[in-house]
Amino acid sequence: MNKAKDNNSFYQRTLKEPIRCVGVGLHTGKNVSVVVHPAEVDTGINFLRKDAKPGKKYIPGRWYNVVETQMCTTIGNESGTTIHTIEHLVAALRGSGIDNALIEVDGPEIPIMDGSALPFIQTINNVGSIAQDAQRKIIWIQRPIEYRSGDKYAIFMPENKSRYTVQIEFDNPLVGTQTLSFDLNQQNFSKHIAPARTFGFIEQFKKHEDMGLIKGGSLTNAVVVAGNQVLNKEGLRFKDEFVRHKILDCIGDFGLIGFQVLGHYFAKMPGHELNNQVVRTLLSRRDAWSFISVEDYYRLTGVLPETHQDQVQDQKQKKFAGLWSIKTATARR
Repeated sequence: MNKAKDNNSFYQRTLKEPIRCVGVGLHTGKNVSVVVHPAEVDTGINFLRKDAKPGKKYIPGRWYNVVETQMCTTIGNESGTTIHTIEHLVAALRGSGIDNALIEVDGPEIPIMDGSALPFIQTINNVGSIAQDAQRKIIWIQRPIEYRSGDKYAIFMPENKSRYTVQIEFDNPLVGTQTLSFDLNQQNFSKHIAPARTFGFIEQFKKHEDMGLIKGGSLTNAVVVAGNQVLNKEGLRFKDEFVRHKILDCIGDFGLIGFQVLGHYFAKMPGHELNNQVVRTLLSRRDAWSFISVEDYYRLTGVLPETHQDQVQDQKQKKFAGLWSIKTATARR
């Protein structure tokens, strides 16, 4: 008998019961309440905006419904109903192994909470999740898929795990160049990525305030950098919290694919726009990946996608630069 036959990894999961979070919207400044409900198999993660008009409330949480990527990910439907800043909650659900959920929000934006996915993770863990009677499917990268836009660059490479390697470069003495490689599984995500908060520079905050943006931003829900100092009294949660948060955003944006992606994602200076364009490029390249159940993947490889050993690695700049040149040459063959 297959020793993993009864492994819950083969099956889709949803919440055991609804969860509720209340907070302020980072960009709108409005108080909002969000309730995440369990959902049926094969429905994915979807949204319902309670304050919208009847018939205009529902927004499928899919990559093709992304309507704006400036400073956050915004999804919308054909009726013009939109919901902002969905990425942290989607990342928390995906990072917790949740496949199906209905997110009900009573305003225009998901609450920012403390700027990270940690409050969502803690609330999800309080109720737990259950396996459902349907096979879990994954996208398994078979060939390199590359996307470039100006100084931003990304590529998916074949890999028997969900791995993220991200590099950021900022002209700031505190942030500078940071690179991190991360293998996605539930324990790893909760410990190393979920606590990383959104961040910005003091001059940006002042500019955005003058433009009427980030109306809900404060030191309680974002890391604010001024020169070589962090203005938040408690400081940083990680010395490289900035790049960790970029990985968090990647996981949230890729969550709109609807399926876990097995592959190594390299990205230089990723943002919500780059992430969405990479998703569109990935899904347009049907020759570059396989759509397979987790059980069939296990039979082929003998490995369960989420049982790889926890791994979070700082990458030395020299090694990372060499890696970029190798993968770029491979992708262009």
